[in-house]
Amino acid sequence: MLAVLWIFSRVDYGRLVEVVRRADLAPLLVVPAAVAVEQVVRAWKWRQILHSLKPVPTMRLFGAVMAGYFVTMIIPLGISPLVRSWLIARLEDLTVGAVLATAAVERLVDGLVFSGFVALALALAVFPDQDGYIRLGLGLGVVGGLTLFSLLLFALSRFRASAVEPHGWPARALRRLPARVAEPGLDLLRSFAAGIVWPRERWRGLAIVLAAVTMKLVSLSHFFWAGLGFGVVLDFAGYLFLVAFLGVLLILSRLTRIPGGFFLGAVFALDLLGVAEEEALAMVLVVQTATIGTVGLIGALALWRSGLAIGELKAGVRAEACAE
Repeated sequence: MLAVLWIFSRVDYGRLVEVVRRADLAPLLVVPAAVAVEQVVRAWKWRQILHSLKPVPTMRLFGAVMAGYFVTMIIPLGISPLVRSWLIARLEDLTVGAVLATAAVERLVDGLVFSGFVALALALAVFPDQDGYIRLGLGLGVVGGLTLFSLLLFALSRFRASAVEPHGWPARALRRLPARVAEPGLDLLRSFAAGIVWPRERWRGLAIVLAAVTMKLVSLSHFFWAGLGFGVVLDFAGYLFLVAFLGVLLILSRLTRIPGGFFLGAVFALDLLGVAEEEALAMVLVVQTATIGTVGLIGALALWRSGLAIGELKAGVRAEACAE
């Protein structure tokens, strides 16, 4: 909070008003559309993984994704994947464990692709970093991300192979527990294992990776359109650096529970790229407002159309979380 106040204390409010007054509204209106398009691509990508269990319309998955983000805005506990999985399982008569596993695979693919974007940003982006700490941090992010996400995907595949075996280690471990705990646990185990899938069709597998890349490019465009509205245009490497830097910072801020991490990081990164503080602040506020507004509007609408009340959703997700 003090850092946010410090940023606001450095701003020339007279110039900020002038920057806002002279803004081009047309590009700024594209930002919320880009936020929505990014999540439509996510929904389509998720559909390709989920297709092995059941074909689900992309727009239904899009609604579930936005509903998950909306609930996370209300209950900031990082339960978006669980919320959207519970919602789709309820609407499509699937098990929550299986749908949650497909969401986990989708997120891990995203993580691997994001690590590639960070590596590309390190190779192309030019920014002041005399001590080399930023490049070191991004480099560690690349190595750590590739290692972690690869290991998690490998662990999921090994877990699936063991879970389907009657004498696999997960089943043996659960059978040592009392029967009233072991039986539901085995059901949940099989349910989650059934959702650890990858499409047999090669084109679907390629489409999943290309969709993950497309998502990052659309995410990159948020700052392009916001900047264009205020007369700020960076080169491609600059936008690439923004996505990479903010992605790593967002992960760290979630782990450390630092409020305002995205806001602070975005203003700092734009400053590194030579953007004046007033334009940087205006750009960040537009991107954040567009994101919150789009998620809030579409997420609330998706929940309303599904016929679920927030109380029912909280109860259902809490029950599933306890079961898992």
